[in-house]
Amino acid sequence: MKHAYVFPGQGSQFAGMGKELYETNATAKALFESANDIAGFRISDIMFNGTDEDLKQTKITQPAIFLHSVVLFKTLGDVSPDMVAGHSLGEFSALVANNSLSFEDGLRLVIVRAQSMQKTCERQPSAMAAVLALDDAKVEEVCAAVQQETGEIVVPANYNCPGQVVISGSVKGIEIACRRMKEAGAKRALPLPVGGAFHSPLMEPARAELAAAVEATVFNDPSFPVYQNVTGLPVTDPEAIKRNIVDQLTGAVRWTQSVLKMIADGATEFTEVGPGKVLQGLIVKIDKAVVVNGQS
Repeated sequence: MKHAYVFPGQGSQFAGMGKELYETNATAKALFESANDIAGFRISDIMFNGTDEDLKQTKITQPAIFLHSVVLFKTLGDVSPDMVAGHSLGEFSALVANNSLSFEDGLRLVIVRAQSMQKTCERQPSAMAAVLALDDAKVEEVCAAVQQETGEIVVPANYNCPGQVVISGSVKGIEIACRRMKEAGAKRALPLPVGGAFHSPLMEPARAELAAAVEATVFNDPSFPVYQNVTGLPVTDPEAIKRNIVDQLTGAVRWTQSVLKMIADGATEFTEVGPGKVLQGLIVKIDKAVVVNGQS
């Protein structure tokens, strides 16, 4: 019986996130103030008092979710995970939790990641869509056909749970793919309100910026494995961890595969740490037999 801790990604943010932690816990307050110094502006003020619109900006959203998740983890007391994983951005929170990265270095990398992704999205409009109730293999087949026939980029981006795959690509590619997904039997194919085509080849400019920052950062031997998005497998080698978090920007988030592998490796309980309950819902859909709870 093993206990996995998991960390959410973009989309789980909410106005007021972290405020109670800041006001009631001295350790949390110190970490938030340190983050304000590193960011060069008071990100805590935006988290506590900003609007939903303020928090939707990628350059704000990502460091805010990372900060909320990591501060919460560090104030849980004596917790001892056997393994960790994070959904997209959440992988950076997981890497602080397993001591691969310091809090400060993790935040610096997330800021670089967020800013480079936002710049990439602004330079080239792109899109994502959620495909519901269609087999993974059929989603992959439709994406490949659209790319081959039209030259538009469209790829599976997030394997969230059985029957829920997010696709990513050019605006036209996503429009065509959504129509074809419905024709192939999808219950729904819905464009998502996101800044751009995350986890697709269109993120290559952001990938190059993140790679340079990662290479300049010290990564330690982790205390326990991280199950990384691009492979869905446990990783403990710092060099492999570095490659995987860079490749994740243009590669798919294999969340379903990661959770199934953690269960195969003995995980019987999952605790989501961070804002929202998105991952708890996905894990239950992947395997109803495991215990799932959250700290938010």
